[in-house]
This record gives sequence, structure tokens and C-alpha cells, in this order.
Amino acid sequence: MSFKPTPFWLTALAAPFFAMPLLATAAEATLSLPNEATVGVEVVEELTFESNQTRLNDILLHPTQAANASHSLPEYCVIVGSAQLVDERIRVTTQEATCIETHDADSNIFTGEFSASAYDQDGQYAIACEGPPCTLSPGQTFLLTLDQAVEIEELDNPSEELNQQRRQADGEGIANPVPREEAVPD
Repeated sequence: MSFKPTPFWLTALAAPFFAMPLLATAAEATLSLPNEATVGVEVVEELTFESNQTRLNDILLHPTQAANASHSLPEYCVIVGSAQLVDERIRVTTQEATCIETHDADSNIFTGEFSASAYDQDGQYAIACEGPPCTLSPGQTFLLTLDQAVEIEELDNPSEELNQQRRQADGEGIANPVPREEAVPD
């Protein structure tokens, strides 16, 4: 029998080398974005600056598709920030983010510092007002540019741990009880 390199043999030989880094990455999940990365976002609720207001705190943003974004965030993400009205433009800065990245039945939760500033789709700093009163609405996409690199470690997920226990139990115990065929009155 002669040895012929085939896709099967190559896969069998190379698979152990590629499996190691993937397992290490899965065990130590990190949400990472480089300095000056851009992501598309929009407000969760409409923000309106009244005539005497120049600052709104604790605004909520979530990711959306943007044509000029260099990176994307997980679909389930909430970013907390503040907005300030300066010279008919809204300056948005962020402080933190909470993101949930899902993989089939499993999920990773990330919460941490997220320092970024808003740029309009035209590339200018801050978002231009579209008439008085100055308003940001859901569906109005803009870009956040990171002021520093983001490295957020995964948090413990108690729900995921419980789900793993339930999947591993083979029908015995409280983790995964087998329903009885008859009712048991108390």
C-alpha cells in the first residue's frame, strides 16, 4: 500500500494542530476591537434636546449595519453613553457596553469599558441636527470610533452552567427529571 496525499490524510494530519488554538480561544473568550475601530450604531429610543438642555446622560445605543464601519459588534449589545449638544451637532461619547454573543444553545456575556466617540456618516465629528428641536431617532445610523482598544473578558454565565448540567444529566436527579407517567397527588 502506497501513501498518497489526499484531502482525508491532510485533514487527519492537520486537524490536531488547528483544534488546539480553537479550544483555547473558546475557553478564554474575549471581545476585542482595536484602537480607532469603527462600528455602526443607533439609539434605542428617540433623544430630543429641549431648548434649555445641552446634555443627556445614560443614553442607550445598539449596533446596526453601517456602510463605512470597519468592525461589527455582536447582535445583542447595549452601549451606554451620553450626548451633548454643541453648535447644532450632537456629540455622543460612550462609557461601557454589555454584549451577548450566541453560538447555537451557548452564549458568551461581555460587560466592560467601551470608550468611543460618534461620527456622522459624512465622516465629521458629532451628528448634525436636522432642525429644531435637535433629535436622534432609531434608524438614524452613525459611527462610533473607539478612543482606545477594547479587551473585555467573558463573564461567568450561570444560565449556561445550568443548561450544561441539564444536558449532561441522563434523566436522574433534579437537573433533568424524567416526568412520571402517572400523576402523584400530594
